[in-house]
Amino acid sequence: MEVQLLSPEVIQDTTVAPTPSDAVSADLIDTTFGSNCIDLISSSLDSSVITFSDEWFAPASNLINPKPPIRRPGVFVPTGAWYDGWETRRHNPEPYDWVVIKLGVASGRVKGVEIDTAFFDGNHAEAVEVQGCFKVGEDADTEVVKKDYDRWRQVLGHRGCGATQRQAWKVEDESEVTHVRLCMFPDGGIARFRLYGQVVPVFPTSVDQEVELSSALMGGVVLGASEEHFGSSKNNLLLPGRGVDMGGGWETRRSRGQGHVDWVIVRLGARGMVKRIVVDTAFYRGNFPQATKVDACDCEGETPKADDARWKEVLGVQKLGPDKEHEYAGSSLNSVAGAAYTHLKLTIIPDGGVKRFRVFGTRV
Repeated sequence: MEVQLLSPEVIQDTTVAPTPSDAVSADLIDTTFGSNCIDLISSSLDSSVITFSDEWFAPASNLINPKPPIRRPGVFVPTGAWYDGWETRRHNPEPYDWVVIKLGVASGRVKGVEIDTAFFDGNHAEAVEVQGCFKVGEDADTEVVKKDYDRWRQVLGHRGCGATQRQAWKVEDESEVTHVRLCMFPDGGIARFRLYGQVVPVFPTSVDQEVELSSALMGGVVLGASEEHFGSSKNNLLLPGRGVDMGGGWETRRSRGQGHVDWVIVRLGARGMVKRIVVDTAFYRGNFPQATKVDACDCEGETPKADDARWKEVLGVQKLGPDKEHEYAGSSLNSVAGAAYTHLKLTIIPDGGVKRFRVFGTRV
């Protein structure tokens, strides 16, 4: 068998540089980006992998799976050991492998990048770079994958990666992107790629048209929650659709004391007048909350605390049922006529799980 010999010029220098000043330690990733950003390329937002250089051992689509990577030791597939991530073949003759991903939102501003090499050890990526571009229109996806497309710009410069660990970096960039390209030097494996940022929504031309003001697609963000005990992210509440199982919502631990409540605070994608509220307990059948209530405040540019005196009740205590969309409008709502709000607080009584929290209204 003929073996290709690589010259020193072809072999990439993969020496890991000292930790850059923009690095975020693994234990601070969630708190750094979780309070004002979302993952712009999560598959739960209908993001998609458009194309890639190679995916011989494991598919690139795993990169944008919102669930944490898992390990299945001893499991083999026709190409080799099973890995929950993206893995390319060895001895890449090109400088790097790459994958192009379309954001699941109209566009976004990137605030951070996470590369998780969980369970890739000895076959992990040695380094990465991230590039972005802004391209809209019917031909956008076909244009950005062309070899001669020259509108890519740097989002994150060359960063070394370690084996089987979460690593992240802050990004200072106000430019909007619709697509990103992850470059992996020179080859290897990455479990997850997270692109933390803020949505730049496209609203209807008419301010009188009702929109889902709370939706992650419209720039809605969950700023805080009383807790997330079961690892079910509070950010799931604002995702599109109703999910596929109980794992894609927000669930709190069982409370044992009298008078306990749990809560989340949501910043709307735009200041608006509330017309309808939906609390969805899809798939929560034996662990749905007994009741709910909703408060709102007009606190633009601020992050109100749960006990802020400015909260106004817009939905009084309502009994909830299992696996159901509960919709409230008209006379069910209080203090909404002629009032504009920027934040809403969903309270569940006393605890339990909610799949989606939707707030519909018009912008002001």
